[in-house]
Amino acid sequence: MAGEREITAPLDLAALRAGWAAKGEERPRLHARLGVGARTDMGRVRENNEDKIDILEPDEPSVLATKGRFYAVADGMGGAQAGQIASELALKTVFRSYYASRTSDVGEALKEAVAEANRYLLDVARMIPDRSGMGTTFTGAVVREEEMIIAQVGDSRCYLLRGGRMEQVTEDHSWVQEQVSRGAMTLEEAEMSPFRNVITRSLGAAPEVEPELFAVKLEPGDRYVLCSDGLSGMMTDSELFELAREGSASVAAWNLVDRAVENGGKDNVTVVVLDVQAVEPWRDERNSRAEGGAQRPVEMQAGQAERDDAFLSDQERPGASPELSVSPPVAPAAPRGVRSFMKGLLGK
Repeated sequence: MAGEREITAPLDLAALRAGWAAKGEERPRLHARLGVGARTDMGRVRENNEDKIDILEPDEPSVLATKGRFYAVADGMGGAQAGQIASELALKTVFRSYYASRTSDVGEALKEAVAEANRYLLDVARMIPDRSGMGTTFTGAVVREEEMIIAQVGDSRCYLLRGGRMEQVTEDHSWVQEQVSRGAMTLEEAEMSPFRNVITRSLGAAPEVEPELFAVKLEPGDRYVLCSDGLSGMMTDSELFELAREGSASVAAWNLVDRAVENGGKDNVTVVVLDVQAVEPWRDERNSRAEGGAQRPVEMQAGQAERDDAFLSDQERPGASPELSVSPPVAPAAPRGVRSFMKGLLGK
């Protein structure tokens, strides 16, 4: 029966590695040393988790130079199993397409990957009646050398904490955000609107979808938070900032999800926290595993621990003190260049 067809599959790392081997001998100039924490939870209302996390950190120097490392969050829609399938298929397709792309232009590769994932979701929905209407948001961040390039579709978000401040890097593709941008609604009114969950762009909803792209130059001390609206929608910006800046990346991820659930947990809650510990010259002799060069993806859903030794700094490994600590940001300046759209930047 069509409804029983198996449409999920493991990420084919062997095929990816074969493609990577053909990319040449290029080496990165710089390497951003990152601390990573991630967690997802069903919340208190939903019966399953339609959110999805994927992380892939290749250790081949040529791949790091051309494609970098990839971190993404997706929030599926469609009810029952459809939303969960949509977010999983979308992330796997985006990752496969992005790393298989022949272009070294990160922005173009991301656009191609998002377009391919969108087509795939539409094809699956047409073939399998039970999947009709499924879709997903997508917020993905590629870290290559000293830059982070973010692709955005929907209302999952990326925040930047820098210099004692927090700023939303992405802009929601939602009806209320459109009203705010036009001046027809204030931010306070948008937060209270019964239409604040109505999104205007998603994967699987239309034959064509255009991701919005942003670029940020990384600075030591930066902390980035990728999250679904199940987190951002359950707390104020000030509450999110206070929790996001405390402790290690793993501690911050754990505490943010806990607070969203405590505040009602009306949706699935998902977060990835990235700490820029240093931006330093690339060294070929680097111990890639010790410094975050794991070559396998991390896929997490409800009930799975957010912690993975392959992605933890020495301070975050088991045995370290679990107490929270507030670390002053390294860079004292206010955020700059955060909403730098990609025109010209990725056309090198």
